[in-house]
Amino acid sequence: MAIKITADSTCDLSAEQLRQHNIDLFPMSITMGSQCLRDGIDVTPDDIYSHVDAGGDICTTSALNIADYTDRFSAFSKDYDAVIHINISAEFSSCYQNAVLAAQEFDNVYVVDSRNLSTGHGHVVLRAAELAESGMAAEDIVKELNAFTHKVDASFILSRLDYMKKGGRCSSVVALGANLLHLRPCIEVVGGSMQVGRKYRGAYDKCVDQYVRDRLAHPENLDLSRIFITHSGVSDSALEAARRAVEDCAHFQEILVTRAGCTVSSHCGPGTLGVLFIRK
Repeated sequence: MAIKITADSTCDLSAEQLRQHNIDLFPMSITMGSQCLRDGIDVTPDDIYSHVDAGGDICTTSALNIADYTDRFSAFSKDYDAVIHINISAEFSSCYQNAVLAAQEFDNVYVVDSRNLSTGHGHVVLRAAELAESGMAAEDIVKELNAFTHKVDASFILSRLDYMKKGGRCSSVVALGANLLHLRPCIEVVGGSMQVGRKYRGAYDKCVDQYVRDRLAHPENLDLSRIFITHSGVSDSALEAARRAVEDCAHFQEILVTRAGCTVSSHCGPGTLGVLFIRK
C-alpha cells in the first residue's frame, strides 16, 4: 500500500526528517497582533519573540478548521491508498475533533490523537512513517499508534514564566515568586494533558542537568532508539548540559537536537528545553 503520513505542524520535526519520510505538515494558525499567520511558513519563533519584546501581546494559536482538513485530505486521498493524519493532543486543541469530522467524508483517511505535543507528537509521527515504510496495513498502523502514544514521555523545563503569565496560564503572584526564588518548573504531559512536575532551583544550566538525569533515572525502562532534546531557544551551555546528561544516563542510538516551533514558543517563550523519549 502507498500510505501518506501527515501531521499538524505542532510535531516540531525537522525539514530533513519530513523529507526523508515524505511527511506533510498542516500549519496551525498563529495570531500576531492583527495578523493571522501560518506556523513555520509565515512566522517563526524568533518573529514571535521580537514581537513580544517590542511590546506586542502574546501570540495565540488556533486549530485548523474542518474545511482546511477536508481540502488537504481530499488532495492526498486521491493519490494514495490511505492517509494517516496524526494530531496534537485533543486536550490541547480542537484539531483532532476537526480532523475526525473531515475524515468522515473519505473511506481511506485515518486520524490519530498523538496525546502529545512538540516532538512527543513527533515521536508518534515518525513511528507512523516507519510502520508505513515497513509495508504494514493502514488499519494495523492506527492500532499500533494508539497503543504507542501511551509510551511517549514528554516534558519541558522552563527558565522563565512571563509568557505563561501574559497568556493567563499562571498568576502574577506565582510568576513573581518563581522569579524571586529562581524556580524552574518542569511541565509534564500526562494522559494527553499538561501538569506541573518537580520545581528546580538555581542556575538554569544546573537545573537542566538535574532535570534530564531525573527523567532518565531508570534507563532499563527506556526504548533507546532515539531521544529528542527540543528547545525554544536556549544558550549553547544549556544545550551542552542537556546532551552531556543524556549521554551520561543512557546510550541512545540517536540524540536529536531540535528547535521547537511556534506553538510551544508562543505559550512558553524562550528558555524552554525538554527531553522527549519512549518508555518500554
